[in-house]
Amino acid sequence: MTKFVAWGRYCEDVLERRVPHRQAHLDGLAAQKAQGVLLTIGPTKDLRYFFALYEADSEETVRRLIESDPYWQHQVWTEYTIHEWIQAL
Repeated sequence: MTKFVAWGRYCEDVLERRVPHRQAHLDGLAAQKAQGVLLTIGPTKDLRYFFALYEADSEETVRRLIESDPYWQHQVWTEYTIHEWIQAL
């Protein structure tokens, strides 16, 4: 499996906008973690960006996971990029 890094941006009013979608978002992430596809994810301290590491068969798989997340569907996440990652250590 290939590893991927995803960087994304949160909306300006993230603390308010995420409230109705937070539990569904966290449940989905927990399921991805249990399946072994999501290695880690989290926001920057200033809540402007998120960072995630995935292990998946393709970039398209990672794209589907991000775009099916309630945060993407409800514009809590406003943009993202995915990069194949080579783990050196």
